[in-house]
Amino acid sequence: MRSLDNMEQHSSGTTGDVAERSLRYTKDQFEQVLEQTEEYVRENPARAVAYAVLAGFILNRLPICRILSGFVRLIMIAFKPAILAYGATKLYQATQNDEE
Repeated sequence: MRSLDNMEQHSSGTTGDVAERSLRYTKDQFEQVLEQTEEYVRENPARAVAYAVLAGFILNRLPICRILSGFVRLIMIAFKPAILAYGATKLYQATQNDEE
């Protein structure tokens, strides 16, 4: 039983390290993209403004509310089977623990 506890602590520590490294990597990548964007805007201000206006126009024309509401409805439909599967898994684990 102790080895199982040690294994769980080791795996959670490893998971924490991976998560921390992933977060650090993502933050570094975001900072690089931000620096590159700032550099591009400083070198090409007119083109950057034109791209910003074009992106704003496209986002204004997209039916974002409809897209988001459809996405929420899809999640809610998928949520019910996910809860059922989670409950079945917990029930199976409880029966396995009772047998031991």
